[in-house]
Amino acid sequence: MAHTTLEQRLPLANDLYNIDHLLSEEERMVRDTVRKFVQDRVLPIIAGHFEEGTFPEGLIPEMAELGLLGMHLEGYGCAGLNAVCYGLACQELEAGDSGLRSFASVQGSLVMFPILAYGSEEQKQHWLPRMAQGRAIGCFGLTEPDSGSDPASMLTTARRDGSSYILNGTKMWITNGGVADVALVWARAEDGVRGFLVERGTPGFTTSNIHHKLSLRASITSELHFEDCRIPSTNMLPEVRGMRGPLSCLNEARYGIAWGATGAARACYEAALDYAKSRVQFKRPIASFQLVQQKLVNMATELVKAQLLALQLGKLKDEGLLHPVQVSVAKRNNVREALATAREARTILGANGITLEYPISRHMNNLESVFTYEGTDDIHTLIIGQAITGQNAFS
Repeated sequence: MAHTTLEQRLPLANDLYNIDHLLSEEERMVRDTVRKFVQDRVLPIIAGHFEEGTFPEGLIPEMAELGLLGMHLEGYGCAGLNAVCYGLACQELEAGDSGLRSFASVQGSLVMFPILAYGSEEQKQHWLPRMAQGRAIGCFGLTEPDSGSDPASMLTTARRDGSSYILNGTKMWITNGGVADVALVWARAEDGVRGFLVERGTPGFTTSNIHHKLSLRASITSELHFEDCRIPSTNMLPEVRGMRGPLSCLNEARYGIAWGATGAARACYEAALDYAKSRVQFKRPIASFQLVQQKLVNMATELVKAQLLALQLGKLKDEGLLHPVQVSVAKRNNVREALATAREARTILGANGITLEYPISRHMNNLESVFTYEGTDDIHTLIIGQAITGQNAFS
């Protein structure tokens, strides 16, 4: 009987813990398909879009064709794949750019998910197939200029007037806002916080894009403005009331971020590893120096830990055992370590690391936003702190 040698069984540099072995054949196929899409279609153009401050809208039909929009949802033209498949897709999209993963997260987790979970049958039939096909784009209006980490203090109102609601207020930092065909807007109504589907072109609804960003430049970020915006009462999501609605959506999006951050971290680690092997100083590749190896080892180890956190999170979600605190643990850790990895990787590339010729500073800048949105690092710290101490530090 032939035996493999220890040398033959050495782990791969980008999969030190053989995590690939823990995935099903379908999960590996989804990951590899999205990875190829990112390599072939995203990486050749994304640095240019980042530099120009534009979103690659031409990729939307291709993402839809791959089933990436609402891929973890059942029915209405959605792919119906498991949570681990969705997480792996987020990982690969963010290895391309956080803006691309943000687009898919907003579309699938923040707009399509609540329509499926809380919408009327008419709303589901009207929006979900079109959104899965990329023929309609959505955005999620929760954050306001003076209401970020405390969304319950929102000032946007929805006043009942006969068979209509009249919306007034402003939403801020809204991904996809400038191109969205429909905005899912959370507003304070007489009976509590409610979600409303507001179509582009509705009188009193306008958007303005936010410019001069130094992060998430290959993503559209907007303000939504509502001034006596009248919408039919049938546009309200009928099956949810109160903050449970938007917070459940955020939990879905945070799940994807926990996975996505591992993709950004991996991209930075691999760029630094390749560079260290080829960059010669003092007549030797810098990968041969102890301090450089220490940096690479730290990055590789944290990547393994983040991937295992994300994978267990996905398995819990697929088994119906997921708790929001567990999502906070993974989102907090994985984004923190991805940002630390990007910064460490940049030091290996020296001055080259600040250029768009390499992906590291682009990911680093993007991760500063990911560190903040869908619950800041501080907020997730307090969520976990309350869970383990029983003490509420929010009030």
